[in-house]
Amino acid sequence: MNKLNTEVQSRKAPVSAWSPFRYPIFAAIWTATVVSNIGGWMFSAASAWLMTNLNPDPLVVSLVQVATTLPMFLFAIPAGALADIMDKRLFLIVGESSITITSAMFAAIVWLNLTTPFNLLLFTFLTSVASTLTSPAWQAVVPQLVPKPQLSPAIAANSVGMNVSRAVGPALGGVMVARIGIAAPFWVNAFSNLGVIGALLWWRSPKTTKKHLPVERFGSAIRTGLRHARHNPHLRATLIRAVGFFLFASAYWALLPLVTRTQIAGGPSLYGYLLGAIGASAVGSALILPRLKEGLGADGVVVAGTVGTAIALVLFGVAGNWPLALAASVVAGGSWIAVVATLNVSAQVALPDWVRGRGLAIFVTAFFGALSLGSAIWGEVANFVGLPTAHLVAAGGLVISIPLMWRWKVQTGAEMDLTPSMHWPTPVLSHEVENNRGPVLVTVEYQIASSDRERFLTALEKLGRERGRDGAYAWGIFEDAAKEGRFFETFLVESWLEHLRQHERVTNADRVLQKTIGNFLQGGKPTVTHFIAAEHKTKKRS
Repeated sequence: MNKLNTEVQSRKAPVSAWSPFRYPIFAAIWTATVVSNIGGWMFSAASAWLMTNLNPDPLVVSLVQVATTLPMFLFAIPAGALADIMDKRLFLIVGESSITITSAMFAAIVWLNLTTPFNLLLFTFLTSVASTLTSPAWQAVVPQLVPKPQLSPAIAANSVGMNVSRAVGPALGGVMVARIGIAAPFWVNAFSNLGVIGALLWWRSPKTTKKHLPVERFGSAIRTGLRHARHNPHLRATLIRAVGFFLFASAYWALLPLVTRTQIAGGPSLYGYLLGAIGASAVGSALILPRLKEGLGADGVVVAGTVGTAIALVLFGVAGNWPLALAASVVAGGSWIAVVATLNVSAQVALPDWVRGRGLAIFVTAFFGALSLGSAIWGEVANFVGLPTAHLVAAGGLVISIPLMWRWKVQTGAEMDLTPSMHWPTPVLSHEVENNRGPVLVTVEYQIASSDRERFLTALEKLGRERGRDGAYAWGIFEDAAKEGRFFETFLVESWLEHLRQHERVTNADRVLQKTIGNFLQGGKPTVTHFIAAEHKTKKRS
């Protein structure tokens, strides 16, 4: 089916929770991913339980969670840059193949009884590194699998799929460990990834409009992504809320194996069932989340999820039997998905397409960085004060975080139109400029009425953040001391090529802001001038 027919079909097709599954490639990749994630959750559950056999020290057990989440903190941003500048399909095929190979190697080690705490942590870390490298590409590829009207339900379906695998994987892994042996979940995980690789090989990514500008370089892409996040207030607020929640919510993820083994005196099957209850509850909560958001708003949902997580931590802390631990798991799962899904959507709606992979990678970095740090902290706290007290302290921290985090709102970028406006005119040049020449100084001259000065400067400060989001690394506004109402805006960009990219990155929301500033001007449009760092013509450039 060609692109035009696909667009016509997407306009006619109703949008529902099930509508993305009308597209065969989405359905195939979604199904294969759920199977793969079931294997991944079996791996996670079996790894944590295996460590309690090898070394039951709370800090060492919590390091399994650290090894799982730390790569997201260390490598997510470079992975996001790669997702934005490389062919996503090929990148995913290579990444998923490496996950399969690494998982099979560790399954063999477990099968041969060669496991030690060190190689368990090492292979958990390596497998997580490979997953980290593919994570931003998986999130950024969704718009290529379904038409734009189906994007929101597709993202929701992926969230449900993740939690279905979370519900099934740990429980299945626990049963396998108890009845077949500790190596079984690791072998299943190794082979579960083959379906994803097959689906990616079958898929042919749609052809996109060829860009006339060269692909961004890796280092420059990372710097630009970080600069965008720094100047994006909607994304920054989401990151702050994420750190404030996950730092404390990480406690029950890190300590649940020990709660099961030492506090409740349960086995691997019970541990799997508790993790499965968390996932099943998350699936149920995801189905009512739209209604919950309609009643409470996005910030209200995050607060409700935070309170629910604090309650779950208290229940885990006092649990002396499996029914109470099961109740805690149900509360934890529903609360977890309420916060995670809301924050994920908040990050998505704050980002334009050109930096989506990097922006989501920065969100993932904050997410898993807080989980990694929190896991290590709560493992050490449990060493000193015991499991019950560690849970209660984490619950108290969550409650205190609610008023402290309230000033940073989530999903504030939902109403912005972040599609490229392409309204900047092509720069007028007297001679050809090489792409790598730079830095470039851009000046914009404004003439306004003196009575509009304060309102103009307030609007221009917002424009300064837009320049930073689109690649400028320095910005300023200067006032002519000799002529009242004359202002010069200046900003620096790394190279001429990077400035040309700015022309493609400006959004319709930025266009509205620039139009507002234009209403202050006297005598027509502002005067834009481009200056490039001077160098001798005979000087050789690398």
